[in-house]
Amino acid sequence: MAKSSPRAKAQRSSPGFGTLAVHAGQAPDPTTGAIMTPVYLTSTYVQAAPNQTKGYDYSRTCNPTRTALEGNLAALEGGGWGLGFASGMAAIHCVLNLLQQGDHVIAGNDLYGGTYRILRTLYEKFGVKTTFVDLTDLDQLDAAFQPNTKLVMLETPTNPLLRCCDLAALAARCRKRGVMTLADNTFATPYLQQPLQLGCDLVVHSTTKYLGGHSDVVGGVLVGNDLALRQRLAHFQNSCGGTPGPLDCFLVLRGTKTLHLRMERHCSNAHTVAEWLEAHPRVARVFYPGLPSHPNHQVAMRQMRKGGGMVSVELKATVAQAKKVAAALRVFSLAESLGGVESLVDHPASMTHASIPPAERKKVGLSDGLIRLSVGVEDVADQIQDLEQALARLR
Repeated sequence: MAKSSPRAKAQRSSPGFGTLAVHAGQAPDPTTGAIMTPVYLTSTYVQAAPNQTKGYDYSRTCNPTRTALEGNLAALEGGGWGLGFASGMAAIHCVLNLLQQGDHVIAGNDLYGGTYRILRTLYEKFGVKTTFVDLTDLDQLDAAFQPNTKLVMLETPTNPLLRCCDLAALAARCRKRGVMTLADNTFATPYLQQPLQLGCDLVVHSTTKYLGGHSDVVGGVLVGNDLALRQRLAHFQNSCGGTPGPLDCFLVLRGTKTLHLRMERHCSNAHTVAEWLEAHPRVARVFYPGLPSHPNHQVAMRQMRKGGGMVSVELKATVAQAKKVAAALRVFSLAESLGGVESLVDHPASMTHASIPPAERKKVGLSDGLIRLSVGVEDVADQIQDLEQALARLR
């Protein structure tokens, strides 16, 4: 029997993630052959006759650089389409525009402060009520459903406690009731997890974070499969105008080309840092899905490749001491945001989650002594040495 050739063994039914990251949604420029997607810095497009266009008429509605990015991110998430936005919050706002007065939303009780803020301070006054529950507990989800529930909003891992809900089980419960699911996949990225493949209706990202990856752009994206839903969302995308500029789209496209490479290093460093912190005497608790001690470890490892690049730490310290530790770090820069190649540290209670009332933070387990680490791609020995010198100030 003839042996199969190495070439035959290498064949696969569809491109791998790394190939999609580099090529999906993009082709060499037909005019010049440029390998990189051009930045189309134009607001309008010449028409051959009234309403006879080449697919583009005004750049708020669509732009060729944005089209390339939307195609790229849709492919990475395993979706049929993508819609780009000027920020992650603009993308979330677009989804919330689908709701009517009197509708009900179920949202995770441990999520980004900006998401909490838009639900409480904007949509609540328009008559859209939200119930916040721990979505890692499916019994709580079941109890929260109401006849007028139209949307379940979730993050997994959550921000900042890194809880991981069972996406397939949650999506199945929502689908049975005809309730839409919106999964914020910013922390995991499509490299580690693909919520659409597990039954969710929509995925949202802040492309500012890991997808851009270099802390130099702000953006957002929605990805889905339902074409009728895309049409409804595209209407609000165009009507409200929170769309990204072409240079922003170009920068995110540059970032996605190395997403799979960066995420491997982020995950490796974060796991090592989490293990080191868990053994430290001044650390009360480490939140990291990749550790066996994480309450949702099994769920996380079932639906994620690895534990991710984020680590949250509850210190045996007062609020003032926790802030002192965060400010004493040098490799980890004290700043909001996450997902760049550089390491960042955040004190959620006074920074990213300050818009959530203290009583609400305490109720969900977000202590004032918690610090959140976005573990970058530097040498992990330098990251640990930096943490060691900062924690030494607690002695």
